[in-house]
Amino acid sequence: MGTTHAQASASEQTIPMTRNTIELTGLSGRTIVGDVVECGEGDPVVFLHGLVGLNEHWETVVKSISPRARCITLELPLLSLRMTDCSLRSVVAMTMQFLDKYLDEPAVLVGNSFGGHTALRVTHERPELVRALVLAGASGLIERTVVKGAPVRPSREWLVEKIGELFYDKSFMNPEDVDRAHKLLNERGGARAMVKLSKSARRDNMTDDLGEIEQPTLLIWGREDVVTPPSAGQGFMELMPNAELFWIDNCGHAPMIEAPVPFGESMHAFFDKHGIGARRS
Repeated sequence: MGTTHAQASASEQTIPMTRNTIELTGLSGRTIVGDVVECGEGDPVVFLHGLVGLNEHWETVVKSISPRARCITLELPLLSLRMTDCSLRSVVAMTMQFLDKYLDEPAVLVGNSFGGHTALRVTHERPELVRALVLAGASGLIERTVVKGAPVRPSREWLVEKIGELFYDKSFMNPEDVDRAHKLLNERGGARAMVKLSKSARRDNMTDDLGEIEQPTLLIWGREDVVTPPSAGQGFMELMPNAELFWIDNCGHAPMIEAPVPFGESMHAFFDKHGIGARRS
């Protein structure tokens, strides 16, 4: 799929971005600081990352969408969470706090992997906060953990192998992401946090809840995703009453990194269909 006029103009112009921090309260009562990057105006669209994700992983998609919407990326320090804060339930609670504090209208939630699962659980528990969903490789139905057998202090070679599993084309794996993950996971409790978060997501199977989510939902799935395989995307579509599925060939578990152009264009088509924002050249 080629670059559209909307995407080309978005990539050519400089879109002002604001960066802030926000204080949220974990289930333990501790203060958790999240990083927020915002650009664009209009209907709010909130991007949620996976276990080893960053705000910057959404940058190309955000550049495509920001001419028509207020794009907000929320980065939580997932691998630094400890005790009761280190769970899907706590991350969901903090995300709902963020939406309550930061926005005054329902948002489109865009989530990858663990972030997609978070978006689903937020929508099920607080539907008034969510206008629509865009899910890419979301957990919550069928997933194969990449952290099984994780050593207490993972080597860089182990991480290269595991992070590489997220991509069909390994050239999209950023060595800086590997270095960052290596540092975090070798801090005291870092690897344990990754395993604990992964297990909490696997325990929270949403099969019985998906039929109650009525928001329009776009499922963006890589056909070569080995973490949440194509059967997961198909399962979400069959169980959710207002879902549609967009496949990306030659793409793995992180399509916003590996295939940002078709990812962005599928969002534009979905937004056009549901009257979210308006394309501006």
